[in-house]
Amino acid sequence: MNARESHPYASRSMTRQPTNRLAGQASPYLLQHAGNPVDWYPWGEEAFEAARARDVPVFLSIGYSTCYWCHVMERESFENEAIAALLNERMVCIKVDREERPDVDEIYMAATVMTNGHGGWPMSVFLDPRTRRPFYCGTYFPPEVREGMGRASFPQIIEGVSRAWREQRANLGEHAATIAAAVSEHLSDAPAASLTSEHVSQAVAQLLRMYDRAQGGFGQAPKFPQPVFIEFLLDARESAADDATGDAIDQAVRGTLDAMMIGGLFDHLAGGFHRYCVDAHWTVPHFEKMLYDNAQLAALYARAALVYGDDGYARTARRVFHWLKHEMTDPATGAFWSAQDAQVDGREGLNYLWTRDAFDHALMPAPGEEDPAGVLARDADTARTVYGLAGAPNFQDPHHPSEPPSYVLRTPARPERLARSLEITPDALRERLDRAHARLMRARSARRQPSTDDKVIMSWNAMMVSALARASMAIGDADALDAAARACGFLLGLPRGESGALPRCVRAGVVSGRAVLEDYAALAQACIDLHRATGQAPWHEHAHEVIDAAARLGLAAQTMHDAPAESEDLFVRGLSTHDGATPSGASMMLHALIDLAQVTGERAHAQRAASLLATISGRLAQSPVGAVNSTRALLRMLRQGDLWEQAGADLAPPPAPPRRAEEVDPVEIYAGVERVGLSASRPAVFTILVKIAQGWHVAAPSLEDAPPDAPPLHPFRVGVINGQGVAAYADYPPPTPFAAPGQAAIPTYSGTFELKVVLEQTGEIKGRPLLAVWYQACSEHECLAPTTVELDIAIDPA
Repeated sequence: MNARESHPYASRSMTRQPTNRLAGQASPYLLQHAGNPVDWYPWGEEAFEAARARDVPVFLSIGYSTCYWCHVMERESFENEAIAALLNERMVCIKVDREERPDVDEIYMAATVMTNGHGGWPMSVFLDPRTRRPFYCGTYFPPEVREGMGRASFPQIIEGVSRAWREQRANLGEHAATIAAAVSEHLSDAPAASLTSEHVSQAVAQLLRMYDRAQGGFGQAPKFPQPVFIEFLLDARESAADDATGDAIDQAVRGTLDAMMIGGLFDHLAGGFHRYCVDAHWTVPHFEKMLYDNAQLAALYARAALVYGDDGYARTARRVFHWLKHEMTDPATGAFWSAQDAQVDGREGLNYLWTRDAFDHALMPAPGEEDPAGVLARDADTARTVYGLAGAPNFQDPHHPSEPPSYVLRTPARPERLARSLEITPDALRERLDRAHARLMRARSARRQPSTDDKVIMSWNAMMVSALARASMAIGDADALDAAARACGFLLGLPRGESGALPRCVRAGVVSGRAVLEDYAALAQACIDLHRATGQAPWHEHAHEVIDAAARLGLAAQTMHDAPAESEDLFVRGLSTHDGATPSGASMMLHALIDLAQVTGERAHAQRAASLLATISGRLAQSPVGAVNSTRALLRMLRQGDLWEQAGADLAPPPAPPRRAEEVDPVEIYAGVERVGLSASRPAVFTILVKIAQGWHVAAPSLEDAPPDAPPLHPFRVGVINGQGVAAYADYPPPTPFAAPGQAAIPTYSGTFELKVVLEQTGEIKGRPLLAVWYQACSEHECLAPTTVELDIAIDPA
């Protein structure tokens, strides 16, 4: 039985008799609020007309069904009779499901971020009903003033906005016009730029600098999966300038995939990934599960399984599909539901957490069940060790600090390492854990389950179709291909509007919302992936039809827009190129066109891809990592001469590859010894001499602390390669700042200097460890390709 069948989506508001205009909506999020005493309207002209007739501002609340703080604000404010009465008296209130109307969400989120420096959900925005422009933006507001929060209460804000509307209307109008102009500029095209392989190199270098070598992932807490980063690095890996860059990419990719796979981000019992982790070491997740995360991650793990020959990655992808089949698939249509909530009964992660007693009880033999061979006891001991139940709890609910701490299930290492530590085979470990998982899942399934948002979203479903189709090819999963074909057939069969317009959502047979650029791009990509997996021509024909419809609707014609041309209910119609939780619609359309050109051989699709890439070239050039999926499209085009030729004058010709450092190396490195002895109790200490030619420099190791706008370079470092059991440490000298014209200053070394190096034995010495130095030499005018110098120093175990 799936989660939706056993626990229908409901909130406390839905147990009341509907009291407002949301009762007839299809969205579960809107239905959540149908019983609120707030007189909610859905987004539409009726609400704005009512506000104009009453001469009051509009209060726009945007959220989604699995949003924790959306639930909190509903309980505290929207179910509060006094606050609801104040809202109804002073405003016309509109509730929007951001997943149903991403075009509405995007423009008001841009306004919120630009006016506050941050955004989030629930989004709380006050609008001029005549222009739909925002004049006051925020997110969660508490029902009363709270010490330490530094913000007014929601009733105070309502009163203040209402007073300003009555007494300072002209000022509000001017402020709204300023915000609208800023949003329009933010979402409009930047001046065109010449795109070259240098933009790809910049993105690679910046991501490698962002990589957390200690914990995996990119950046610090909170840790998000960011699969678009890894997909890009896997593409870049195929054309890395040298082995050092390729090795660094592999370390970042595998370190991140391993950390997510073994950590609390992954549901080790049911399968599937949670949204993100609140800590730096991937232990405590924000427990909601989103279809779009799992689509991207399943595709990524299946691809990585093929690239690295890693069965653990393949198993992770299959576990995502297991969760998808049993908890997220509509049995009537084969389509996929959108999300599972993070909370149960107002408690974050309650369904997923364990106490030690509950864990042990779930693994005990049932009454009357015998265990003469001790299999169940051995399974329980193994599970307790693997998932950390023998240690201290790792979760304390920050919203309910009086509750006792509990455990999020996570493992300390990959399965093969765990098996070695337990002195059993990986297969034996898997068998023990599979039996333990079955018992734990029976216990967990008996609890109240998180609610499932059972609407079907076009782009998210299409992304999962692509994941299933790609996995069927990468890891040989025939069931995945069948599921992909069935779901895609359902999507293509949904009723369409004029010019082939697709719906955004469907729930219980009722379509809602209008499809945006990402929906058309993702559906086209899904059809192409099914064509590749099946070899059946009708699939790429469907892709052609979907892309043509996007052009007719003004989404991807001469330029791209996120919303269709007939979008009169938006105060601005723009285009986002930023890749966040999902890739931008623009980047998805670029990849669909590139793939369609490849599978059909039609050069018109290549020309269109190049032309559309040129329209966003300015924004890509400004931030190759911010638009990393578009940068990946650029990389793909650079590799294909025919696509590059199609670009004509829109793009710069591909530059010559960067010179390798050995062709003109201004850096000389000399070791003061030829052989060193090393033992666990006696490190080896020696010096190396570094000579850098006049006019050249190398970035210092502290480059990682340089400002974000510093040029992406490979810093000077000393380390050990090839073998195991030896670590190198260097006493680096103080750096000197250097700034090329128009660039931020970075810490560098130049001239001649000595470096004290210490080698320590960290374990059994295996292989042939070599001391290596990494650096990238630069002058004021150019930077050579990164290089690695191996020092001929024999390391003898003492």
